[in-house]
Amino acid sequence: MVDVDAIPMGINYKLYYDAILNPEIRENAEDFKKSFGENKLVISVDRLDYSKGILIRLQAFECFLEHHSEYQEKVSLVMIVSPSRDKVESYADLKTDIDQAVGAINGKYATLEWVPVHYFYRSFSFEEVAALYHIADIALVTPLRDGMNLVAKEFLAAKRDSPGVLILSEMAGASIELSEAIIVNPTDIHEIENALVKALEMPEKEQLEALKDMQEIISTQTVEQWAHDFIKELKGVKLRNDELQQKIVEKTNFIRIKELYNNARKRLILLDYDGTLVPFRNDARKAFPTPSLITLLQKLADDPRNYVVTSSGRDKATLDTWLGGLPIGLAAEHGAFYKKKGEWHANGEEMHWDEEILRIMKHMVKKTPGSKLEIKKTAVVWHYREVDVWLAELRVNQLLNALIAPCARLNLTVMKGNKIIEVKASGYSKGAEAIRLIGKGNYDFIMAIGDDTTDEEMFQTLPKESITIKVGKNTNAAMYNIPTQKQTIIFLSDLIKEEPVPETRQHP
Repeated sequence: MVDVDAIPMGINYKLYYDAILNPEIRENAEDFKKSFGENKLVISVDRLDYSKGILIRLQAFECFLEHHSEYQEKVSLVMIVSPSRDKVESYADLKTDIDQAVGAINGKYATLEWVPVHYFYRSFSFEEVAALYHIADIALVTPLRDGMNLVAKEFLAAKRDSPGVLILSEMAGASIELSEAIIVNPTDIHEIENALVKALEMPEKEQLEALKDMQEIISTQTVEQWAHDFIKELKGVKLRNDELQQKIVEKTNFIRIKELYNNARKRLILLDYDGTLVPFRNDARKAFPTPSLITLLQKLADDPRNYVVTSSGRDKATLDTWLGGLPIGLAAEHGAFYKKKGEWHANGEEMHWDEEILRIMKHMVKKTPGSKLEIKKTAVVWHYREVDVWLAELRVNQLLNALIAPCARLNLTVMKGNKIIEVKASGYSKGAEAIRLIGKGNYDFIMAIGDDTTDEEMFQTLPKESITIKVGKNTNAAMYNIPTQKQTIIFLSDLIKEEPVPETRQHP
């Protein structure tokens, strides 16, 4: 079992929230205020990387100064870029471009009293960065692509009770959490420019309300919470895999099943067909039983204590052709029909298929090369075993969505199986057939083996002491697991090997 999840990365919220209470950081903040003057401060903090959108950000800031001259000499951008890979030629070129862009803006707009862009190409200490976050009026965080971006969260926490506005790229993962920020397209210069104007004109009350809302979010999803959630899920999936591993039918589990089998007086053995007794075939018509399988089923049925039933989604004609000569029970189309004493019986009436259902499924066959439609007495099945994996995933979702409404209206069940989508009448299932069979005999050993969703339904309806075995992917519904179809045949062969009968055993 593999666990895949999205766990938002957080920050040490308390560290940044309480930072300004530190005398050293408070002193740094006062020094920065004196250095930068009374101007409004826009801060950006990045490492040197193309993904951070630094050049576009500078272009946007230049457009802002050009189109809004009223803010010249009143707003400065404090841009911190931490060195990263600057020995690599392309990164060295990026640094050169940034240097030139900053120089061009300052050369065009700077005055004796005012510098538009304060550019620092070095790493800042936590005490320095926290002080800058606290005194900044706006954080401009516009990466072209970022998994999360913790700078945005650090700025919000460090503001504490002071007003401030976060302008955040929609391409940063944090934008999903921080919806109260001003969200921008990081490649749209004019959108970033307008966001700066909006942030500067935002009333203080509105700034504080948005700030508090976002602080509430990041104070919950902290780095500690992230680590806790990650480790909890990691331990959980390990525990689950340990439990699943214990379900695999190996020596210990086999001995237990064999003992129960040997000591039983009357047994019911329910076997799925495709994926259990025979491997899947691209052409379902070629999945006929081998002579060795016929021999195995014959031996299994020869024991007078055994009643063997093959319960399948296949139609009754196919099952009759392949297995009809054996002294076993057959259940076709998930229990819609069953064979008893050589005769087939129906559990209900034959379906007359709604034209809309058929039209939807036939249309999907036309759109999907390699897929096939099988129309049975009580089910319509769309097979996609030979369809390209990517296309199959797309078509499965499309088909399920298209079938939901008409199937709900007609009280039909839509089921996703092993490379199939099946529409069938709600009253038929392997589980219902299993219940019918149990009611006909007083069994002290019940075993069901199957590989599909329909078999899991059967497992869940059986008495809890039953031996239920899932073939292939493990599941909570089954007591045991056999990893492959080939191993299933080996298991059945070993199960029926003759052993000395204990003297205490009573014969039926």
